[in-house]
Amino acid sequence: MALEAADEPKVSSGLYDDDDAASLNINSKLVNPFVGKTHEEMDDLITRFMEKTRIDGIYDEHIRKGAYLAQDQSAFDDLREDALTLKPEERSALRMEDPKTGNKWNQPWILYALVGCCSLGAAVQGWDETAVNGAQLYYVYAFGIGEDSGDAPDDRDAGLRGLVNSAPYLCCAVLGCWLTGPMNRLLGRRGTILVTCLISSLTCLWQAFTSSWWHLFIARLVLGLGIGPKSATIPIYAAECTPANIRGALVMLWQMFTAAGIMLGYVAGVAFRSVLDGGSDGCSNDRPVGILLGIRCSLNWRLMLASPMILPLVAVAYVYTLPESPRWLLSNARQGKTQNFEGAFSALCKLRHTRLQAARDLFLMDHLLDNEEHIKQNHNIFFELWSVPRNRRALVASLILMFFQQFCGVNVLAYYSSTVFEDAGLKGQEPLLASMGFGIINFLFAIPAFYTIDTFGRRNLLLFTFPFMALFQLLTGLGFLLEGRAQLAMVMTGMYLFSVAYSPGEGPVPFLYSAESMPLYVRDVGMSMATALTWFFNFLLAVTFPSFQNAFGNTGAFGYYAAWCMVGWVLILLFVPETKDLTLEQLDARFSISSRSHARYAMKQCSYFIRHYVLRRQHVKRPTIQLPQEDDYGQSNTDQPRKISFDKDERIPTPLSR
Repeated sequence: MALEAADEPKVSSGLYDDDDAASLNINSKLVNPFVGKTHEEMDDLITRFMEKTRIDGIYDEHIRKGAYLAQDQSAFDDLREDALTLKPEERSALRMEDPKTGNKWNQPWILYALVGCCSLGAAVQGWDETAVNGAQLYYVYAFGIGEDSGDAPDDRDAGLRGLVNSAPYLCCAVLGCWLTGPMNRLLGRRGTILVTCLISSLTCLWQAFTSSWWHLFIARLVLGLGIGPKSATIPIYAAECTPANIRGALVMLWQMFTAAGIMLGYVAGVAFRSVLDGGSDGCSNDRPVGILLGIRCSLNWRLMLASPMILPLVAVAYVYTLPESPRWLLSNARQGKTQNFEGAFSALCKLRHTRLQAARDLFLMDHLLDNEEHIKQNHNIFFELWSVPRNRRALVASLILMFFQQFCGVNVLAYYSSTVFEDAGLKGQEPLLASMGFGIINFLFAIPAFYTIDTFGRRNLLLFTFPFMALFQLLTGLGFLLEGRAQLAMVMTGMYLFSVAYSPGEGPVPFLYSAESMPLYVRDVGMSMATALTWFFNFLLAVTFPSFQNAFGNTGAFGYYAAWCMVGWVLILLFVPETKDLTLEQLDARFSISSRSHARYAMKQCSYFIRHYVLRRQHVKRPTIQLPQEDDYGQSNTDQPRKISFDKDERIPTPLSR
């Protein structure tokens, strides 16, 4: 049983701010647009829907039944006056959706084929990022920008190495992510995936034929046009095609297969390292540039850079065998292409077990789109993202997580692990093998997140893992103060354990948190902003690490990222509320709490944790926080403020509390 703190934080007497209340009213229209409507009003909506969409009349009964289910999932539990009834197979399919008695993994095979295509896209994403990891051990000397190569100052060479590595992420932040909307409007979800996968494949091949650092920089810059729009489109495509009860798991699948692609990039480095004379004494770093650019010395790193080109071609080959996003088809139908209304229904029929489920989801999607368009015409979405306190708190929390996904230093390890292992004393093929080990650990420890993210919660996972991430980054940096095998052992231990701590926490949480925390009517803009931010700081870290390494050494560099991990822990504690197991209405209530109140509550949590778990004082009261009481649709009930202790969804996952 929860115990209340004597001086718990209050939230403006349980009331929403005026701006928050307006935001909640808007969001409630997007949660259930049919709430409170009478049978006659629903019948009129259905008739107008059939006239607008011109869907074949043989589906009239399915549409009617689906519309009433969209309004109330228990609409057919009792006998109805209009004599509409469900068939046994329809009732069976609806029971399968029940989270208590059903099986959410029982879905049509074509939905899993679609998930497979999205997983391929995620793997391409990860492989594109790490193909350069092993290749840079060789091409930097062939291009004359390696350490101690040529007459130019080493700082300049370090800057050029960072610029070449970071080129795709510069393009993503400045151009790629912002092309997502225009490309999707013009080409659709499948068309955008096809074009971006083709760009990824062709630019990977292009990289293999470069002969100077600036040529490789241009090729990798264009690669960003494939990475940016694809990283935003594939999760949207999957989310728009899948039922709500498995949508969260698919977000996790994107992260897991990105980790798998990262691992494949390291595997390719090991596989191609010794092709022809690559890696041999005849192609050592001190050989003339002409020899190092020759086919016998350069084929290994050229194959590493080209290795991701096959996987996107597989996605290109079968993406058009899958249905288009029903939501995109409905949006496109509003531009005068009315045949897409029936196309959307046909797509949903393939992605659901029954036409009833397809009709329900179609009717709901169409009216949600109507409401969204009305809201966007009457509200400045970008302005309200910052001016409405509820929206701003969710955006700030999301941006904090996106920022620290980069500044924890994980992508420095992803892009430069082979050079770091070389600095630690590994030679020949050993740095590539060690990097492959890092990638395998990153992938394997992403798998438990399927369980832990919904068991411990998003915030608790982050608070639990960030101190360990800081410790292991510091351990990696301090390892470079040692010598010999002790140095290598400490550096490898620190890097591998950092991957163990990162993969189930800060790896999957930021994208999931950003997607679920922001209200529906500002979600697209908020996610674009969050995605652009993470790619920008990805670029910043990748471009600065070689120079940073030269200026402060490996010890200073990894100590710097360790310090940022601790800063991240503090900011997450104070400004990132828990979102696990909350409905859209409950999320509105959670983010209606002022940042100051949540920060005070967080400090009380720290005090409680120390006194209860460290000092072993068993009768310490658990802190609570007061939320506005809500009705079923996000409206504030000002007479009944309620107190929540978060015993269940904010427990601290320590060995003492499990």
